[in-house]
Amino acid sequence: MTRLDDAFAALPRVDFLPPDQRPFAGRDHPLPIGYGATNSQPWTVRYMLRLLDARPGDRVLDVGSGSGWTSALLGHLVGPSGSVLGVDVVPELVEMGRANLAGRLGWVRFERARPGVLGWPDAAPFDRILVSADGGRVPPELEGQLATGGRMVVPAGHAMVVVDRTATGLTRTPTGDLFTFVPLL
Repeated sequence: MTRLDDAFAALPRVDFLPPDQRPFAGRDHPLPIGYGATNSQPWTVRYMLRLLDARPGDRVLDVGSGSGWTSALLGHLVGPSGSVLGVDVVPELVEMGRANLAGRLGWVRFERARPGVLGWPDAAPFDRILVSADGGRVPPELEGQLATGGRMVVPAGHAMVVVDRTATGLTRTPTGDLFTFVPLL
């Protein structure tokens, strides 16, 4: 099994869905979690996590953490020597993420995004940034929170983009695959 397989087995999607959506957890499509948000389809989550390539010890920012599933999967991948900060604009979703992960993976935490602030600049830089909402472009505010040697995976205008920061600058690589996400607010 791969590290991603281990993470998906340890933290099943069903545990991060509202009760009325749990019967559909095995379906490979987005499921509503309330407040205009969705729990992304498992194929898409796996695809993004594979591109992100989070490693043990990484400091990770999860933008648009929703029900907490992606933050939990990232927490499994980085282990207790790493950290994951999930942020969302919807306070009820922040509480949902906290409740869904209560008592597990103490190195994962959830915070409400501050109005007018994208990401969590106070804790930057991050080794990895995962964005699960589409702002139509690669946000420079998040690029600025990426550590040297870091990577961000972000949907931008329906295209998935991998952003790598090296000592000499940023490289933005579209994957060529198209996706639909909730809007990045």
